Amino acid sequence: MKKILQYLFEYKTLPYEQAKEILVNISRGIYNDTEVTAFVTVFLMRSITIEELEGFRDALLELCVKVNLNGHKTIDIVGTGGDGKNTFNISTLACFIVAGTGQKVAKHGNYGATSVSGASNVMEQIGYKFKADNAKLNTEIEEANICFMHAPLFHPALKTVGPLRKNLGLRTFFNMLGPMVNPASPAFQLVGVYNLEMARIYNYLLQKSGRPFTIINGLDGYDEISLTNDTKVITNSGEKIKTPVELGKRFVDARDIIGGNTIEEAAKIFMQIIKGDGSWAQNAVVLANAAMALQCTGNYKNYNDAYNAAVESLEGGKAYSALQKLISLQ
Repeated sequence: MKKILQYLFEYKTLPYEQAKEILVNISRGIYNDTEVTAFVTVFLMRSITIEELEGFRDALLELCVKVNLNGHKTIDIVGTGGDGKNTFNISTLACFIVAGTGQKVAKHGNYGATSVSGASNVMEQIGYKFKADNAKLNTEIEEANICFMHAPLFHPALKTVGPLRKNLGLRTFFNMLGPMVNPASPAFQLVGVYNLEMARIYNYLLQKSGRPFTIINGLDGYDEISLTNDTKVITNSGEKIKTPVELGKRFVDARDIIGGNTIEEAAKIFMQIIKGDGSWAQNAVVLANAAMALQCTGNYKNYNDAYNAAVESLEGGKAYSALQKLISLQ
């Protein structure tokens, strides 16, 4: 690792094969914590290249515990995290709204590294038991339309660097990798990113995958549709700027979508919203993200139809029913 670090400190970048090899070695515990921290820190000081990111991604996918969901065309809704906005668990709530419409969801998540409560924190708090059992995950998909995959159970490298990431408390390239290494290989993907440079990288990589995708970036730095400002929306067919009124019928104040200060508070907010007791601002934001995901599947004629389906799922109690069913299967 000393040679690798010296090489990187000279402002050089890694070729694909070397990037892949390094992440395989991190997964196997070949480097100590200090070496891995120094390595990760390099990418806090400069942008990651597409070649490096592809190498890291392919290492994780090669080593991961694969999931076979029996041909179901699933979607994942995930933000990279690291936007520093401390919003409530918008993507996870959107997943349940989507599941409530009948669309199968394979949610991939982790503990929060840069926020109070990541997807795994809130799922664990509300009674979900993490598992890598393929049969049980299939049962969840069949009966609740949604399963959850806690990233460290499927990716050795993410388990190895988890404590390091939490101690750093800064966004790292692992934030970028999370959405690209879902072990169930969903057919559709909605990815939220916190800046336009990352949106460009994701666009390049997801175009190569050939699968339908949507990338969203709140232009004031959110990795989701926040309705606090315009949102850049990138799909297989091009890019658009959408206003809060177009996406959520209204503007939202940033103060109205803040998450809790503890995991318990975050879970309480989550439960209020999914039960239909959220504020108009909270509801508008989760509905917009769910609608964008539904539109990505191609099953809706336009965004308004997708939005109406999301409203019916949340207000009709279908999203909450999906959650109740999922928790009953634990």
